[in-house]
Amino acid sequence: MLRLIGLVISIGLADSLNPSTIAPALFLASGEQAQAKVTEFTAGVFAVYFIGGLAIALGPGELVLSLVPRPGHHLGYVLEIVAGVAMLTAAAFLWGYRARLARQDVPQPAPEGRSSAILGATITAVELPTAFPYFTVIAAIVAADLDVARVVFLMLIFNLCFILPLLGIVATLTFAGDNAQQMLQSGRQKLEAHWPAVLAILALTAGVFVTALGVTGLGSLHHNRFGVLSRRLRHLLHP
Repeated sequence: MLRLIGLVISIGLADSLNPSTIAPALFLASGEQAQAKVTEFTAGVFAVYFIGGLAIALGPGELVLSLVPRPGHHLGYVLEIVAGVAMLTAAAFLWGYRARLARQDVPQPAPEGRSSAILGATITAVELPTAFPYFTVIAAIVAADLDVARVVFLMLIFNLCFILPLLGIVATLTFAGDNAQQMLQSGRQKLEAHWPAVLAILALTAGVFVTALGVTGLGSLHHNRFGVLSRRLRHLLHP
């Protein structure tokens, strides 16, 4: 369970720096009733991502699991390696093209005629089918063959990590007072200029951690020197 929690948190934090959600939230933060609108937007993002992911994990995921033999730990470790390598690949791509990506405009919402909650839900619903990091987490959770309560708990942790930047914007609007707009405007400018590099660093960190979990997990199944070393390393990764 601790291994899964570490996996969920690391991928959730890396996936949280998403311009498709942060940029619209910063845009809403610059208008009227900013705190209420960003809070509604965050609620919409969280609701769709959490409910959608939970439906996949407890629906099609459990259906597939019921049709195959119980996977045990081996499949979970393989999924961790696949997820880690994918994140390392994404980190290399983001770093290599960081200058070109930074020159592209971040998403600009058009909230006229719709509530902020619907805006957040719509953006998230459009992105959900291509949310590879999320599907990796779901696959690892399903492969672990947990009870419903633990599945819900892990999915909740991931989604709280995912909306952490949005919660930070809400907290800034709530507690920063008159300086909130200036701080968030500065944050938006930094996001536009540096988001590929920052996301690359987060993806690299998470990718190394997740890959290490998978490799040491597979190694720990053996009873040779590599197995002993793997078990020691896993103890350091999640004591």
